[in-house]
Amino acid sequence: MIPSVHDMGDDTYGLLEYLYGPGNAEEHIDPHLVAAWDRLAPDPGRDPKATYSDLQRLLDQPVMALPESARPAEHVWHLSVRAAPEDPILTDEQWADIARRMVSATGIAPDGDDAACRWAAVRHADDHIHIIATVVRHDGRRARIRGDGARSQAEARKIEIDYGLRRLNTGDGTAAKRPSSAERHKANRRGKERTPREELRETVRRAAAGVVGEQEFFDRLAAAGLLVSQRVAPSGDLLGYKVALLDDRNEDQEPIYYSGSTLAPDLSLPRIRERWAGNAPERDATTDRSSGSARVSPSTARRQATSASWQAVLIIDRGDDGQIAALIAAGGEVLDALAKTSAAHTRRELRDAAFAFERATRSHIRAERGHARGLRQAARDLVHSGPALGRGEDGATTAMLIDMMFFLVTAAAHWHGMKEHAQQAAAARQAAEHLRAAYQAAAPMYLGVMHQRGRRLSQPMQRKQTAYLRQAVPKLAEQVLAEPGWYALAATLADVESAGHDPAAFLAEAAERRELGTADSISDVLVWRLRRMADLPADASAMPDRTATAPTAGRGAAKRPTNRKEPSAKSR
Repeated sequence: MIPSVHDMGDDTYGLLEYLYGPGNAEEHIDPHLVAAWDRLAPDPGRDPKATYSDLQRLLDQPVMALPESARPAEHVWHLSVRAAPEDPILTDEQWADIARRMVSATGIAPDGDDAACRWAAVRHADDHIHIIATVVRHDGRRARIRGDGARSQAEARKIEIDYGLRRLNTGDGTAAKRPSSAERHKANRRGKERTPREELRETVRRAAAGVVGEQEFFDRLAAAGLLVSQRVAPSGDLLGYKVALLDDRNEDQEPIYYSGSTLAPDLSLPRIRERWAGNAPERDATTDRSSGSARVSPSTARRQATSASWQAVLIIDRGDDGQIAALIAAGGEVLDALAKTSAAHTRRELRDAAFAFERATRSHIRAERGHARGLRQAARDLVHSGPALGRGEDGATTAMLIDMMFFLVTAAAHWHGMKEHAQQAAAARQAAEHLRAAYQAAAPMYLGVMHQRGRRLSQPMQRKQTAYLRQAVPKLAEQVLAEPGWYALAATLADVESAGHDPAAFLAEAAERRELGTADSISDVLVWRLRRMADLPADASAMPDRTATAPTAGRGAAKRPTNRKEPSAKSR
C-alpha cells in the first residue's frame, strides 16, 4: 500500500472538482465519498442534491472562521493511498477504515480529538482513495502534520499486515517520485510500456553516465532526442534544466517538461555536477590524452569495466560507507552505459536491470565521489566505444562484464541490507535477477566453445587440470568437478598455462578474493575471472586450440565421466 502526501494547496473547490470529475484521461469511475469527519457530510458523487460548493464550504468553515490575516496561505492537505496491483479489491467500508487510520496517524484527525481538522475521503477507482483535508482545526489551531509522509508510510505497513496485503519495504525519502495515475493511464492509452516521467528518467540517467562536463551532458540529451530547456540566471550562470519528450504534449500541444530534480533526487543539475567535480576522467571522448591513442574498442571497454567492477566489489566488501555509496552510484552508471550499448539479445534484460538498480544508487549516506573514478571512467568508455556486436570478442566480454556486474549488485544488496535500506536492497536483488537472465542470453555460445575444448583434452591433461583445481581450492574441488561447466574451466586452466602463468596460483587468487556462494555455477565464475586475470580472449574460438591432444590415458588413470551435458550458462 502506497500513501503519497501531495503538495499543500489553497483551492479546496478545485481539488474536489478534480477528485469528483472524470480525470485527465477519463480514468475516474463512480467518484463517491467513503468516509469523512462527519457521517452526514454531503457527497456530490452519490447525492444529486449535493454540490462541490456544499462540501467545500463545510471543509473550509474552520479556516474561514479565522480573521483573514490569520488564515494560512495554503490550507488544503491532500493524501492519496493506493493498493498494490496484486492486492484484492477492497470494499468501501475497508477503504473508509483505512482513511480514518491515515488521518489519525498523520495528525489531521487523531482518534478521540473532537477539535480535529475536517476531512473527506473520495474513491474514484478500485485501487485507491484520495483524502482531502483543511489543516485548521475546530479550535482555530493548525494541525500538527510535521512528518506526515513518514507517519503515513508507517501506518501503511500496519494496514498491509492487518488486511493481508502485499507488504512493501519502508522507504527513506530518497526514492524518485512515482508516476501519477493520470500519467499511467495516458501511457496505457498510447500503448507505452513506461510513462513519460519514467522514460525521461532513464534517458537522463544514461546521458549522465560517465560525463565530464555540462556541455557533454546537454549534447547527450539532445542526441537522445529530448527537448531541453535551461534555466539561466541574469549573470549567465546555468541554474538548472528541464526535459520533455517530443510526443508528450498537453491539450494546448505544448511540450510537458520535467525538471531533473522531479525525475529523481540525484538528477538535479547540482547533483549531476557532483559526479565530475574534481574528478576528471583519465581519457577524453575519443583519445587518451597521455598517448594520443584511439578510443577503446567495445570489447576493450567491457574488459576494463569488468576490472573496475571487480575492484569496486572488493571495496564494497570492506570499505567505509562514503566510499561504498559512491561505488554503488557509479555502478549504476556502468549499468546504464552497458544497457545503452548492448546487443539486441541482452538489451531488454540489461535495460530492466539498470532501471531497477536506479533505486539502489541513492540513500542518505553521502557518497564520496572521488572514490568512484575507475567505474565512472568505465561507464564513459562504454558509451564512447559505441554499440557492441552480439558475437565474437564483443559478445564474450559482454558476458564477462554481466557476470561481474551480478556480483557488484549482489554486494550492493548485501550492504544495503546490513544498513537496513529495505527498498534499496530489494531493488538491487531485482536488478541481480535481470542480470542473471541477461547472462543466460549472452554466455552459452562462448562457454560451449570452451566446453568442447575441455572435452578434447587428453586424459593426462584432464588429470593435470584436476590436480590444479584440488591444489588451489580443495574445499570446492568436488563441487566444481560435478558441475557441467568443469570442462570449460579445465580448458581455461590449460589456456592460462599456455600463456605462461601458474594455473593453480591464478585459480587460488580468483577463488579467494571474494565469496562464490551466490553463484549458481562456480565453474562459470572462475572461467571469466581467470580469462580476465590472464588477459586471455573471452571468446576462446579466437585462440589456437592447444588443448586438443590425442587421448593417451595411462594405465590405471582416473577417467572423467563422459555423460555431462552442455553447460546451460546459468551462472550466478
